[in-house]
Amino acid sequence: VAKDVNIYFDELEGVNSPSKDDDSLLHHGNLTSTSDDASRLEVVGEEVPDKNKTNGLYFRDGKCRIDYILVYRKSNPQTEKREVFERNIRAEGLQMEKESSLTNSDIIFVKLHAPWEVLGKYAELMNVRMPFRRKIYYLHRRYKFMNRIEKQISRFRGWLPRKPMKLDKETLPDLEENDCYTAPFSQQRIHHFIIHNKDTFFNNATRSRIVHHILQRVKYEEGKNKIGLNRLLSNGSYEAAFPLHEGSYRSKNSIKTHGAENHRHLLYECWASWGVWYKYQPLDLVRRYFGEKIGLYFAWLGWYTGMLFPAAFIGLFVFLYGVTTLNHCQVSKEVCQATDIIMCPICDKYCPFMRLSDSCIYAKVTHLFDNGATVFFAVFMAVWATVFLEFWKRRRAVIAYDWDLIDWEEEEEEIRPQFEAKYSKKERMNPISGKPEPYQAFADKCSRLIVSASGIFFMICVVIAAVFGIVIYRVVTVSTFAAFKWALIRNNSQVATTGTAVCINFCIIMLLNVLYEKVALFLTNLEQPRTESEWENSFTLKMFLFQFVNLNSSTFYIAFFLGR
Repeated sequence: VAKDVNIYFDELEGVNSPSKDDDSLLHHGNLTSTSDDASRLEVVGEEVPDKNKTNGLYFRDGKCRIDYILVYRKSNPQTEKREVFERNIRAEGLQMEKESSLTNSDIIFVKLHAPWEVLGKYAELMNVRMPFRRKIYYLHRRYKFMNRIEKQISRFRGWLPRKPMKLDKETLPDLEENDCYTAPFSQQRIHHFIIHNKDTFFNNATRSRIVHHILQRVKYEEGKNKIGLNRLLSNGSYEAAFPLHEGSYRSKNSIKTHGAENHRHLLYECWASWGVWYKYQPLDLVRRYFGEKIGLYFAWLGWYTGMLFPAAFIGLFVFLYGVTTLNHCQVSKEVCQATDIIMCPICDKYCPFMRLSDSCIYAKVTHLFDNGATVFFAVFMAVWATVFLEFWKRRRAVIAYDWDLIDWEEEEEEIRPQFEAKYSKKERMNPISGKPEPYQAFADKCSRLIVSASGIFFMICVVIAAVFGIVIYRVVTVSTFAAFKWALIRNNSQVATTGTAVCINFCIIMLLNVLYEKVALFLTNLEQPRTESEWENSFTLKMFLFQFVNLNSSTFYIAFFLGR
């Protein structure tokens, strides 16, 4: 079969015909490989681990690891674009293997593997940091008296109960990169890096990141904008594109007796399971499996969750204080006892006069959340917000030092493929690197920023209009509910008006959130940011402005305009 596959692909390379994307040789479970080395290995009959062949993470030869998956349908008419795209993928050095789906013969999976030469080349271009020297820890000299005291303290700690929030160090693997300094990978200085095995030197997250970087810069058609996997996904040439996990997150055997099957299984048992919700996160393992960005995100999320505990404790104290002082509140007492005070109707025609004592329950419920301790809670939250931010900066500095990410953002700067394709004809010398780079004219940049700012202003105006629409709705529907036929709604017209207004406001907020995300994505792509970090910053700013106005507009109305 391997010989037939080789002959088949050799003929395709020599003849430029529409049959290049024809998968008539594919059957359920059969593979077609463009890796000549892998085919030769199978013809020779070298032994390969059976585990690699059966776990679905390798090519048929059991040696080439799958770094990325592309999915398309045979019936899709975008055949020519896929042919050009896959031909350019092979030209970049990636190895390819195809397999038909077991459940639907129309679906084809394209497996991609990046060999060592491709990984080394693009790791150097992308400034991927790799371990090159072990860290040396220097211990301060201690006096004998201090050593004795520390021994006594450690002996005393042994009698105390074990800290339940700490992870068991025996279940976590010894991650080598945590004990090593890192530096941007360089093929000229490859002898300085710690390479025990070329197949495992780049972890799976780095391999997938490199392949994704290549796929975003491969052309599928002649033209300055005919580039990248994202466009092929949007026009339907491919159904999906994704990297693979390391294996199953479940195992028949217990992790305590047999150990973890892989890092995914270990993460599930000690991080993503409900049974360990109270334990600290294995951030080093998260960083190794998902990469630095995801690791930093969960580090921030864990820190934010931990810092919410004191705020939640103070908030609970304020609520309990309101419960205990409910019978002693002078305001609610006066409201409940004011049976002789008559209030004006809410609306003109159908609303009756009401007594002030009718709002007794509302006054008591308000006291639970708005009492004398609320002022202390407001001052505490103002201080808490500042302390949280400053303490997070310290925590982030510690993580950046441990992970060797001090100058990571500066080294990670890459020109976006969309920017390269758009402005490839205009180049100028980079004053820092001395290399020619695509250049965006100042007039073009200003015009795009003006259009983007106009779009942001328009969407903010839409939010404000929605808030005033809710206000008008409440004014109009109070009289409508007061004249309703059902006595239940007629007697509780104010509650019905408030309830329906809240539901409508909630639906508007959720719909506008979905709309805002698409608008922010469109405006950010319209600006054509130069680097990935500029794109992320621009997109984050837009989403922050949109969501801040969208989520807090009702609060601002209640605080500053309601009743005036």
